[in-house]
Amino acid sequence: MHQLNIEKNSTIPLPELIDSVVNGDEIVFTENDKPVARLVGVRYEKPVPKFGSAKGLFTLADDFDEPLEDFDEYRQ
Repeated sequence: MHQLNIEKNSTIPLPELIDSVVNGDEIVFTENDKPVARLVGVRYEKPVPKFGSAKGLFTLADDFDEPLEDFDEYRQ
């Protein structure tokens, strides 16, 4: 973890700070020796679907694939 005082003009460019947090570092910005902000990298992991996780959440009616009565006139 690195600390940067926001009262002083920092000569570290923003792209360097971003590269640092992408590599796992954390940067804390301080004012009057008190932390005011934190810069951290975002860890995005694509969720992995779990096979069978929806089992039992819904059921299909026995007549699910039967023709609907409302459409009888269109089927003739």
